[in-house]
Amino acid sequence: MPNRKRPLVVVTRKLPDSVETRMRELFEARLNLDDKPMSHADLAEAAKIADVLVPTITDQIDASVLSQCGDKLKLIANFGNGVDNIDVATAVQRGITVTNTPGVLTEDTADMTMALILAVPRRLAEGATVLTADKDWTGWTPTWMLGHRIWGKRLGIVGMGRIGQAVARRARAFGLQIHYHNRRRVSPHIEEELDYWESLDQMLARMDIISVNCAHTPATYHLLSAHRLKLMRPEAYVVNTARGEVVDENALARIIEHGEIAGAGLDVFEHEPAVNPKLLKLARAGKVVLLPHMGSATIEGRIDMGEKVIINIKTFMDGHRPPDRVLPSML
Repeated sequence: MPNRKRPLVVVTRKLPDSVETRMRELFEARLNLDDKPMSHADLAEAAKIADVLVPTITDQIDASVLSQCGDKLKLIANFGNGVDNIDVATAVQRGITVTNTPGVLTEDTADMTMALILAVPRRLAEGATVLTADKDWTGWTPTWMLGHRIWGKRLGIVGMGRIGQAVARRARAFGLQIHYHNRRRVSPHIEEELDYWESLDQMLARMDIISVNCAHTPATYHLLSAHRLKLMRPEAYVVNTARGEVVDENALARIIEHGEIAGAGLDVFEHEPAVNPKLLKLARAGKVVLLPHMGSATIEGRIDMGEKVIINIKTFMDGHRPPDRVLPSML
């Protein structure tokens, strides 16, 4: 799409200063400086006027938004790795290219996954509150705040893409045995120190810790359903840094409350920014660790994401295929 005129790029949320500065230099950028989330009507209006729309993972660019856009909108450059917030099929049908920012958040998200893998069995969140609560700490004792060792335990990774592989590398260094379930097996040189399970149900029944690292698609909605969660051992934990919709939250809360599994570490939720009250209650009781979607929240990661968005826009406006194009067949 060669075009000498600077494209109007509408950005839905506040981005790092260096990214916004670069966007101003290259494009006619309309920025969200106060970072107030855009309503559905705001998004529809932005889609009408923009040549390029830059949404984030919390902006639902669904069929109703896309149905109101005119002929101007030619590119949706998502500021995020996942594209479950965008109706990609409808966008492509309307001649709109969709891109994302893959790869740049892998290490950050894997770090946070490993942090939760440690935090839940070792009761780190509970321990941290002891020193900041109103109660006095009476000192060390042999039987107080006992958690569980993770060395030698079995970790089952659901989704062995970039992030799943990065989690496996970290977990191996902590002495965990690495198992995984994926739509297809990874290459032999990656799988050398991994155990593959074709059956997710069989893997769930034998693991000590389950790490959810798969994308949210219609096929993975409630992949960890009530039935599957009940397959897990009473001593097992669930860690989710992928998307909240992959786990049936109500079922998870109920199963933890009844002692059917030991607990969970969650960085994502089904109905963000709302958090299930049952999970909040369990967090106060020390049964789960909850984080406010911080997995990719590093300065370096956000800048890298912004640079990817800019490269996708500039490449597209120069008449070439953007490097991070997303097609319905890829989902």
